Amino acid sequence: MSTVVPFEIVVLVVVVALGFDFMNGFHDAANSVATVVSTRVLTPRVAVLWAAFFNFVAAFAFGVNVASTIGKGTIDPKIVTAWLLLAVLTGAISWDVITWWFGLPTSSSHALVGGLIGAGVVKGGWGVVQTAGVSKIAYFIVLSPVIGFFVAIGLVLLTVRIAMRYSRSTSDHAFRRLQLVSAALYSLGHGTNDAQKTMGIIAALLFAQGLLGSTFYVPFYVILLAGTAMGLGTYFGGWRIVRTMGMKITKLHPFGGFSAETAAASTLFATASLGIPVSTTHTIAGAIMGVGSTRRLSAVRWGVARRIVYAWVLTIPAAAAIAGLSYYILSLAGLS
Repeated sequence: MSTVVPFEIVVLVVVVALGFDFMNGFHDAANSVATVVSTRVLTPRVAVLWAAFFNFVAAFAFGVNVASTIGKGTIDPKIVTAWLLLAVLTGAISWDVITWWFGLPTSSSHALVGGLIGAGVVKGGWGVVQTAGVSKIAYFIVLSPVIGFFVAIGLVLLTVRIAMRYSRSTSDHAFRRLQLVSAALYSLGHGTNDAQKTMGIIAALLFAQGLLGSTFYVPFYVILLAGTAMGLGTYFGGWRIVRTMGMKITKLHPFGGFSAETAAASTLFATASLGIPVSTTHTIAGAIMGVGSTRRLSAVRWGVARRIVYAWVLTIPAAAAIAGLSYYILSLAGLS
């Protein structure tokens, strides 16, 4: 059973969780703004403000299915303690900082899932892992970028056919305006998916402490705190990753940026409605690669793409290892 800890420790873990949410927004801001910045539709600062606003709004606009999957569908909620969640967040934040430093757009979502698995297994063995929930996440590590890739190709082919009916300057102007809409939709999808991970962690902590009663749910004030932290993190932005996502994978034009963002947004809305915590990073990266491949396969810098995929593969085990080690150290100190 969960161990009730002093209220001050609960507050500490909530603050660290919100720090992770800030880092998530900071780390994944590139996902929201890279395409709209690289096509020069918006300046970097205005683009980040645009994305931050819609990331915040998303916390209230949709349900909390993803938060529920994270809170009770990854590891057995009965083993959750404040100290375990502190180890989980240590693993996720550490991996985010490492990959941010190298400019690699990895998944904060999968870092969090890896942290939960790593710390959970160290505490209770492999039996605590919720196979059904983790299997859904594992499937969509592969499926979300593939879906984004092919939906983006379809949208590019459609938009090109439409654009051919107008002059180049007219279509370019139109797609620059449409990119404002697609960037907003993508930011809504990002906030819907990613802010909910932290909601799930905080709600799991409160439930473990007996503060939610006998039924797991996500309180309104948790939604407000997570949405605010995500929005602020997005505002401050991670420009190292913006360069990788927006400029190094492939060259984007407004119609391509619109197609990539719309493809990614539609994928994120669909998976969030099913409660599947997919990677927003994987999804938009797959969509950008899809856009580039419609010109010719060599238009995608596959060497950069390969580095990104390697980082994707490493994310869950690396975050799990850091979180597991962190929990082991805490348990040696009698804090478990």
